[in-house]
Amino acid sequence: MITVISGTNRPNSQTKFIADYCYNFLINKGVECACLDLQDINADLLSSEMYQSHGQHPVISDIQDGILVPSDHWLVVSPEYNGSFPGILKLLIDALSIRRSKETFGGKKVSLIGVSSGRAGNFRGMEHLTGIFNYLNMLVMPNKLPVSSVDKHISKTGMISDETQKTLQHFMEEVVIFNNFPSV
Repeated sequence: MITVISGTNRPNSQTKFIADYCYNFLINKGVECACLDLQDINADLLSSEMYQSHGQHPVISDIQDGILVPSDHWLVVSPEYNGSFPGILKLLIDALSIRRSKETFGGKKVSLIGVSSGRAGNFRGMEHLTGIFNYLNMLVMPNKLPVSSVDKHISKTGMISDETQKTLQHFMEEVVIFNNFPSV
């Protein structure tokens, strides 16, 4: 199963439009998948108590046990925040690493899409995530997709330009191939 993660809690984000597009692409290809939108996670669930194995909020435990542990592959769509990726995504990763860490991360595949209004498409943030995921013993797909100047390619209502759709489709075909490689 591939879990598509919309890596921001910002309302009405362009990241969510791309994550939804990718999720629908996978569904249409017959790939078993789930979607995790960090906008649906209340930041209050990620507190100092989460650093104790018994302190993880039940909502986070349910996400971990019901979606992320059974998943073989994550597709993380992350916007650029201050030259990296959103803090809510890092908080979630930290919360998940306390309880059932090996089952959540170990040996799983990760594909990355970066989103930014600038020209680099969150390349730096994807590299930061690559380092973290490698540390957690995950296999990161070598090809990463930077979506640059996103405000020029996605309308306020979520309409994705034909050019960007073609780029996403090509990348998602690679994700499906990578998903079918044997796991480590």
